[in-house]
Amino acid sequence: MKSLLVISMVLLLAIVLGGCATRGDLEKVQAQEIQNRAKAEQAAQDAQAAKTAADAATVRADAATARADDALKAAEQREKLADEKATLADERARLADEKARLADEKAQRADAMFQKSMRK
Repeated sequence: MKSLLVISMVLLLAIVLGGCATRGDLEKVQAQEIQNRAKAEQAAQDAQAAKTAADAATVRADAATARADDALKAAEQREKLADEKATLADERARLADEKARLADEKAQRADAMFQKSMRK
């Protein structure tokens, strides 16, 4: 019976000691934890850098959009001015045609009067 008690005590001691973490195991866990923290910190830094780059790209895109809007407004203004100039040119051409028609009529009347005076 004593031998059974000794064997069971040895087995119990082996189970207890085998189930406990050794100093080496604790050091491995701590090293793994430090490594995981470093990876997490690097990932956070990378995410912050990506956010900063995205914000800068957004600012550049907004500026480009504003420049494009300004260019569009300027082009529309130039188009409007060109249309107004074309309208004025058409009006001047119409007036010139009217003056030319009136001049032709005057010339025909003068010619008719000259012909009439020559018949007398």
